[in-house]
Amino acid sequence: MDRADLQIIKELQENGRITVTELASRVGLSKTPCQLRMRRLEEQGYITGYTALVDHSKMGLSHIAFVQVTMNDTSSKALNAFNDAVRKIAEVEQCHMIAGGYDYLLKVRTKDMTAYRTVLGEKISALPYVLQTSTFVVMENVKDVGL
Repeated sequence: MDRADLQIIKELQENGRITVTELASRVGLSKTPCQLRMRRLEEQGYITGYTALVDHSKMGLSHIAFVQVTMNDTSSKALNAFNDAVRKIAEVEQCHMIAGGYDYLLKVRTKDMTAYRTVLGEKISALPYVLQTSTFVVMENVKDVGL
C-alpha cells in the first residue's frame, strides 16, 4: 500500500459516492489506474463496503449511552455466548472487548432515556454472563468520524 492507495481510502471515507473521475483527479492519477487500485483495495479487503451516513436526530435516535459491562465469567465459552447475543441487539451500535477494569464497552443508541432503560433492563442485562453494568450518557457529540 502506497501513498496513492492511502489517499484513495481517505477520499472514499469522506465521500463514498465520489465518481472515479473526481477521485482520480484528487489523488493525482488517471481514471483507469485509479479504478484498478480501488478494485484491488476492495478485493484485498482494505475497503470492506460503502454505507450511508444518516442524521440520527432526524431518525429519532439521538440518545447515546456508553455501557461498561462486567462479566461473571470470562472463559471462551462465556465470551462467545455474550458476543453472539450482543450482535442481535439492534440498539447496540458498537461492542468492544476491553482490557481493564471491565470486560466490554457498548455504544447504545435509542430515541430517549426511557427507551434506553428498556434496552438496558430487558436486553443488555439479560445477556449471558453479565454481572454488572455501568452507564455513561452522552450530553453532546463533539466529534464523530464520518459526520
